[in-house]
Amino acid sequence: MIRLGIIGCGGIAMLHAQNIQSGKCPEIRVSAVADRLESRREWARGVFPDAAVFNEGSDLIAARPCDAVLIATPHYQHPTLAVEALDHGLHVMSEKPAGVYTLQVRDAIAAADRHPELTYALMYNQRTNCVYRKAKALLDAGELGAMKRVNWIITDWYRTQRYYDAGSWRATWDGEGGGVLLNQCPHQLDLLQWLCGLPVKVRAFTHEGKWHDIEVEDDVTCYMEFENGATGVFIASTGDAPGENRLEILGSRGRLVIEHDQLTFERNAEDEREWCFADVPPFAAPNCEVVPVETDGQNGQHAAVLNAFAAHILRGEPLVADAREGIRGLMLSNAMHLSGWTGETVSLPINEQWFLELLNQRRANSRHKEARDVAMDTAGSFGRQ
Repeated sequence: MIRLGIIGCGGIAMLHAQNIQSGKCPEIRVSAVADRLESRREWARGVFPDAAVFNEGSDLIAARPCDAVLIATPHYQHPTLAVEALDHGLHVMSEKPAGVYTLQVRDAIAAADRHPELTYALMYNQRTNCVYRKAKALLDAGELGAMKRVNWIITDWYRTQRYYDAGSWRATWDGEGGGVLLNQCPHQLDLLQWLCGLPVKVRAFTHEGKWHDIEVEDDVTCYMEFENGATGVFIASTGDAPGENRLEILGSRGRLVIEHDQLTFERNAEDEREWCFADVPPFAAPNCEVVPVETDGQNGQHAAVLNAFAAHILRGEPLVADAREGIRGLMLSNAMHLSGWTGETVSLPINEQWFLELLNQRRANSRHKEARDVAMDTAGSFGRQ
């Protein structure tokens, strides 16, 4: 049994609490919680009456009333608390994103490397989704041939102004560090690099406060180039209603489409690159058939990630995602921001110090928002996150 300390008792922590208390995570027991707001500490006392309660995550870590911590705080604290916990001999599960900028995540990775006996994991719950797992299996097996194009439009993140007004840290450069790229899209950016690899160049347009009264981006369009010459487009917004979530990956041997939680494989009878230069009629495309794709139907989400975390600590079983991998999707997010801020095409890996300097300029001029004690009902909002 793993004794878990939860740091941060906002909306996502409530979901984890429900999963643990309902028996979905049988090898985990919550032994400690921490939050800066008394109302949330009071909530935690009601849900976990036997748990130690702390005002600060650092106090919980120093007291060590647990074997592992789950970090569910605002983004800037993720790597900072991870370093503290690892250096105090605690295993770490961090909520997404791994951090706000790659340099701070490198500090957390260094701490994890100093403590190879400890587990450092990331809550990339969409890697448990059967359609993405099957798509990765097909890609890894070479079923699509050479990748030519990837397009992802992920705009079903609609948020009202009330959502952004609910937290003093939310949607500010100094409090959150970004908008739709850093809050809503870390899972998609992770999946994009997990399935297709990181692009080598991006040119992004990051529109700040386009649809809401906020200072960070709520609408993004990005063009990408990959090492093999493939191209792609990534579009995200919290201002579209109705929104859409459609991923297309085109290869020389066909196309994968993921939409409405369904995976479709349109397979060419011949490799398009070979067909193109063969002795065939000038307007004739290779024959294509829709191939039924069977998945295992499993979509364990957050509970599955926590169960794998516990199993890794107890028995050395595989994690869903080692937190060291979080720097890859964050590198892509930082690259999109950097391109949007400078109006330039950005190569990956980025100039990390330059990114931090520009981010700090925005943090210095970030607006101050009065703190509000609001805990939003998040039921049903985490299925695609």
